[in-house]
Amino acid sequence: MKPIRLVRGFLTVGIWTLLSRVFGFARDIMIAGYLGAGPVAEAFLVAFSLPNMFRRFFAEGAFNMAFVPMFSKKLEAGEDPERFAQEAFAGMAFLLTVFTVIGIVAMPGLVLLMASGFAEDERFPLAVAYGRIAFPYILFISLGALVSGVLNATGRFVAAAAAPVLLNVVFIATVLIAAALAPGTGLGDAPELRVGRALAWAVPLAGVLQLGLVWIAARRAGFHLRPMRPRLTPELKKLAVIAAPAALAGGVVQINLLVGRQVASFFDGAVAWLNYADRLYQLPLGVVGIAVGVVLLPDLSRRLRAGDEAGGRDAFNRAAEMSLALTIPAAVALVVIPVPLVSVLFERGAFSTDDTMATALAVAVYGLGLPAFVLQKSLQPLFFAREDTRSPFRYALVAMVVNAAVAIGLAPFIGFIAAAFGTTLAGWAMVWLLWRGSRAMGAAAAWDDRFRRRLWRICGASALMGALLLGCAALLGPFLATPSVRYLALALLVAIGIAGYFGFGQILGAFRLSEFRRAVRR
Repeated sequence: MKPIRLVRGFLTVGIWTLLSRVFGFARDIMIAGYLGAGPVAEAFLVAFSLPNMFRRFFAEGAFNMAFVPMFSKKLEAGEDPERFAQEAFAGMAFLLTVFTVIGIVAMPGLVLLMASGFAEDERFPLAVAYGRIAFPYILFISLGALVSGVLNATGRFVAAAAAPVLLNVVFIATVLIAAALAPGTGLGDAPELRVGRALAWAVPLAGVLQLGLVWIAARRAGFHLRPMRPRLTPELKKLAVIAAPAALAGGVVQINLLVGRQVASFFDGAVAWLNYADRLYQLPLGVVGIAVGVVLLPDLSRRLRAGDEAGGRDAFNRAAEMSLALTIPAAVALVVIPVPLVSVLFERGAFSTDDTMATALAVAVYGLGLPAFVLQKSLQPLFFAREDTRSPFRYALVAMVVNAAVAIGLAPFIGFIAAAFGTTLAGWAMVWLLWRGSRAMGAAAAWDDRFRRRLWRICGASALMGALLLGCAALLGPFLATPSVRYLALALLVAIGIAGYFGFGQILGAFRLSEFRRAVRR
């Protein structure tokens, strides 16, 4: 994959992910308006996080990080990649069907594992009920992630990147329909209970639609993946051996999330506050970081198979450069204007001013860690493309200790925000360990002169943009607080920030606007 094609892949995934995040914001704005940060909202968010947590563990974490490099190399060498994908599909379908049944039965224990602060609380039975409805999502979305890996490895990014849009569209439609239903529908008499239960049913429905979309795209690409009796072939054994350390590393990452939610569950409203803050920093992380990770891993795998170390180094550096050029200014914005962002997007209906201030604090803390979260997406493929899943596992263990020590240790003193600080500091610890470990790979994983030359310029342009945002936010303050024009005022503030950053970046030599224009045109 040539550099310009690599950038085009980043933009394809990024644009569709941006669309998904926009719909996701609309979804969360509606959920916040109807449910606020109350018990139904927290119960649903915990229930929805359970299949998502295991999805990252099984599919996006362990399985795909092992599957994509192996599949890419078979594709490059012409070693019957379709048969390998079919065997992996069948094996995953069998394992996850069994796991889904176990999860539904053991849901009370899973809810306590996720949020023990819900015990002896009205949130607990709601979370258990919602969790049992939503949990089958893990089967459909994990199979969808495997099929997406097949598509990404063949350079087809659109369907896999578009699939998350379906989830948010289904959620938005569900909230609107459930809110309009009259009592006595079987979803609950209170409006918030109707919305909460309907959202739980929307989760597996969205999973079926997402799997269907990527399955059809794979079939059109010539990969006919279908249910069949699973077989433990030598290749699947090798896949399992490679995936096991990645699974453990994924488990460590999920433990970090568990620690954060456990801490938050002991503070009323904190699970919802952290979730809404997570949505804001996930926007740039999804658009840039996930796009880079999705495109970079199969490209590096193919280059290593072909012995193209120089091309691999260039791809890695350009991915990291583009990541930071787009996420450092986003991080600065999250730190300097979190209150306008949260108040305009979420403060309405059941979501109060106090909710806004608590969520904005979490947004600022997560913003400090955003560059680290994105850099991980650029550094990890260096290891996974070499089928080294053990090193990231060891680093993740250290990051887990950092997260737990900060989140649990500081919670008695600073409250729920300790969970956000733990996540951010653990992210930076992970980046430092990945960078240090990658030095053993030699020049193929080293920062080149162009990256080092541009990095400080990117930081300078972002700092100037931050100062500009602070001044403009103060001037636009009255308009940001006026319901009839606050969306327009926030859009103007964001537009000023974007224009200012690209202007400062062009002047300082952080990047060339022509590079972005050329990539977008292609």
